[in-house]
Amino acid sequence: MQHGPAVRRRKLGAELRALRAAAGLTSGEAARLVGWHQSKVSRIETGTSGVKPADVRLLLDAYEVRDAQLRDLLLVLAGSDAGGGRHHWWHAYRGVLPPTYRDFISLESQAAAMRTLETTVVPGLLQTSEYARAVTRAAVDGLSEDRLDTLVEVRLARQDVLRADPPLRLSAVLDEAVLRREVGGPGVMARQLTRLVEAARLPHVRLQVLPFGAGAHIGVTGSFVIFSFSSTSDLDVVVLDHLTSSLYLERKEDLEAYTEAFDALRIHALSPEDSLDYIAGIAAGA
Repeated sequence: MQHGPAVRRRKLGAELRALRAAAGLTSGEAARLVGWHQSKVSRIETGTSGVKPADVRLLLDAYEVRDAQLRDLLLVLAGSDAGGGRHHWWHAYRGVLPPTYRDFISLESQAAAMRTLETTVVPGLLQTSEYARAVTRAAVDGLSEDRLDTLVEVRLARQDVLRADPPLRLSAVLDEAVLRREVGGPGVMARQLTRLVEAARLPHVRLQVLPFGAGAHIGVTGSFVIFSFSSTSDLDVVVLDHLTSSLYLERKEDLEAYTEAFDALRIHALSPEDSLDYIAGIAAGA
């Protein structure tokens, strides 16, 4: 398990190494093409040192990488706030958001698909502003109103990935506790449940409820997110969120384990159609 920046360096380095190999170049030959010492290329590829976006561009040009989406993604991993793709709006909040949250948003903004199990609260991408405010106030003690406003603003801005072209494909499994836990009062919760029903009708959103009747399940250990990228599966990552930080799992074995767990949860959950009816039923009594 690694913190976000270390994972991004390693993933970026591994992808650059693969691209160099595909270009038929040794690390020494690549270094000569861009005017560096061979050791710098090696450090970048092993993730032992950071790399500037400008250096990534040099390497991608040397390797004749023309895929615009792949270039954008690798530049984001290098910390770039320029280039094509979705706008990197979160850099405007550097003084407010912790680095791990910015890392999460950067991955979310570039991912093609997101699979998530939520056991406690509604996924951030599907929260109403009222619900987001109530959750944030409860989760972070002593927030000023200005900072609370900013964090809710960020939460809502993240939801633009569902309206992008192409949109993020979201598949979410919600434990029934998410729907039953009253956050912000009955009115806030009723409107949040209605929002879930509306979102679930979008063609790129798949929502399933894991009812209490399903009993104990593999997700009882906690929530998780799996990000997938269209350019290369080598950049896929699992994120485990904690109170003060996030942990990122990048090993192939971890990805396979969490993918299998998510698939198992989907089997035990209600179908998307039955889930809609289930949520609507709870909303009617909220």
